[in-house]
Amino acid sequence: MLLSEQAYQKIDRELTKFPQDQQQSAIMAALTIAQEEKGWVSTEVIEDVAAYLRVPSIAVQEVATFYNMFNTHPVGRFKITVCTNLPCALRDGVKAADYLKQKLGIDFHETTPDGLFTLMEGECMGACGDSPVMLMNNHHMCVRMSPERIDAMIQELKQHGESA
Repeated sequence: MLLSEQAYQKIDRELTKFPQDQQQSAIMAALTIAQEEKGWVSTEVIEDVAAYLRVPSIAVQEVATFYNMFNTHPVGRFKITVCTNLPCALRDGVKAADYLKQKLGIDFHETTPDGLFTLMEGECMGACGDSPVMLMNNHHMCVRMSPERIDAMIQELKQHGESA
């Protein structure tokens, strides 16, 4: 068992939401729980989740690699996903991404040497009118991200990252 007892208890609660013969329906929830605990879902974690749910490993692997919210490689403490889909691109989403690349010194799918930031490219986040849009750690949406707002966000995250 690779996860904590608390993580397996959370997965058990998710399993109660589905009929006994449909354990596969809990894959997304189980992967989310695992990623929250481990920071990413390694091959070993994927296999562990599959064994725990009693489903084929490939079924869990397919979910983990299909959805971009799951990290199948280690990421920085702060994963910034920038929407570069056409509506955001037309409203400076690509410029914001380029600014972040320059500011952090990394490209998409890379992590800063200090391990604080990973930069990802994302598809539509459903807030086109508020672009440029970024998603922080899959949970916090940042909108209207001008260079000044990006600078403030990076500074705040660096302070938070260094104090923890």
